[in-house]
Amino acid sequence: MKHHFWEERYAQEEYIYGKEPNAFLKEVLPTLKAGKILFPAEGEGRNAVFAAKNGWDVSAFDASAEGKKKALALAEQHGTQIDYQVSTLEDVDYPMHSFDALALVFAHFPENNRKDYHQKLVTYIKPNGTLIIEGFSKSHSRFQASNPQAGGPKDLSMLYDLETLKSDFEDFEFLEAYETEVKLSEGEHHVGLSSVIRIVAVKK
Repeated sequence: MKHHFWEERYAQEEYIYGKEPNAFLKEVLPTLKAGKILFPAEGEGRNAVFAAKNGWDVSAFDASAEGKKKALALAEQHGTQIDYQVSTLEDVDYPMHSFDALALVFAHFPENNRKDYHQKLVTYIKPNGTLIIEGFSKSHSRFQASNPQAGGPKDLSMLYDLETLKSDFEDFEFLEAYETEVKLSEGEHHVGLSSVIRIVAVKK
């Protein structure tokens, strides 16, 4: 999706995906020992701020400067801090093996770049570090057709299937990896019945 689309969307006063964290992340993160965590494509910061409030040392990035403004404002509202860079995935650079966890929450990438992006992000995770993913599955297209507010990429190739994600992260042990239907309530743009893939995995 074009950069200006996200700048315009995040420039709105309201938090378009809400201020509350993703439900799957909210369920998984408290089961882990707090450490350093990275949130790629973090948008308005709701998940990063949740992690910071729960004792994590949080780094996040997104291509949108407007997203960063709202994320830092949200962190201030909650009396916490996050390190947030404005960067594309091509340009972002962190030290290898510097994070205990990586959270990809509805972070969808073009098919021709997806595996390379995922493999780059893998290098930032420590051995025995945790990968958390929630993303829309290819089955989600039928919910998009009946409910425009269901959200997610309209390009079917950017929606996920479980085997492809397992292949992208082949150096991981999968503790949870499944496709399911959930009723989302995240701001104005992730609303209603949706098909998602959820993953919790540990780097070997």
